[in-house]
Amino acid sequence: MEKVEPIRTEKKIKDLKKYLLGARNMRNYALIVLGLNTALRISDILVLTWGDVYDFEENTFKIHVNIKEQKTGKDKNFLLNKNALDGLLKHKRQLCHVSTLDFIFVSRNGENKPITRYMAIRIIKTSCAAVGIKENVGCHSLRKTFGYHSWKKGVPVPVLMELFNHSSQAITKLYLGISQDDLDDVYRLVEL
Repeated sequence: MEKVEPIRTEKKIKDLKKYLLGARNMRNYALIVLGLNTALRISDILVLTWGDVYDFEENTFKIHVNIKEQKTGKDKNFLLNKNALDGLLKHKRQLCHVSTLDFIFVSRNGENKPITRYMAIRIIKTSCAAVGIKENVGCHSLRKTFGYHSWKKGVPVPVLMELFNHSSQAITKLYLGISQDDLDDVYRLVEL
């Protein structure tokens, strides 16, 4: 598998979201926003149903979502933050009707089938290229972007390790995509 990078600047993330909103494809917007704000693997995002994130009895989005990770089989409980909720709401509003078992990111080919991983990669790569993101990006870039910006905002590596369900800090450190610029920032910050 080829190595992909996180999106390192918040400006590029804002440009990406603005581009997707302008395209008026709320499915793609919600896909990328959810990926950026939940740190889920794409395999876990694509199988989400509306019933996973929306309480149809209460007619409101859930605050916490519980899933079983496809790759690890571990239970995962995550919060839907304001941006994730906004992306899902925009997508839900664009659809005529949704029910509990409907996939959130439904393919246009067939009835109630999620988009493929290949389609998700195309959406991410095409959207990033359209706004001038030159780094090698893919589905895992969304997960890595969450980790990178969390780390930059001071979230300790052991907390990120737990959040990602990683078995070691070494794996988590690889996810963070720490660049020479990040190391240079430390030298600039600590002038004794």
